[in-house]
Amino acid sequence: LAKIAPNVVVKIPTMVEGLAATRVLADEGIPVNMTLCFTVPQAILAARAGARYISPFVGRFDDISEDGLAQLDDVVRAIGNYDFTADTVGGEQIEIIAASIRSANHVTQAALMGADIATVPFGILKKCVSHPLTDRGLESFLKDWEKVQNA
Repeated sequence: LAKIAPNVVVKIPTMVEGLAATRVLADEGIPVNMTLCFTVPQAILAARAGARYISPFVGRFDDISEDGLAQLDDVVRAIGNYDFTADTVGGEQIEIIAASIRSANHVTQAALMGADIATVPFGILKKCVSHPLTDRGLESFLKDWEKVQNA
């Protein structure tokens, strides 16, 4: 897969075999996104295995009535406490991808916590753009523009 293009990142699930595969790929210079990460220990193990990206899942925690944002915050803070550059391909910093985003609030909180990336469904992106005050302001602007054109 990595030979397809230089920007390809191999996605591997967080599990014992996935950690072993991540170490092999990182040693070969192939960047890995360690996915299905749910805990700080999993994230630390992924980082030590050489993952370039770590994807904690927010919404799936919420699905089982746990606080996905608190888990994301824990992962971001824990990974930020250490220097994993000796473990990654080319010595890059690990980036945290907030995955399983289910709301505009998830986007906001992930950004405030310091997640580097968020995988956001299109419907949620549309909600991120929408705001009633923006709509009201746009309506006022268009009415004023009509007045100028008709003057």
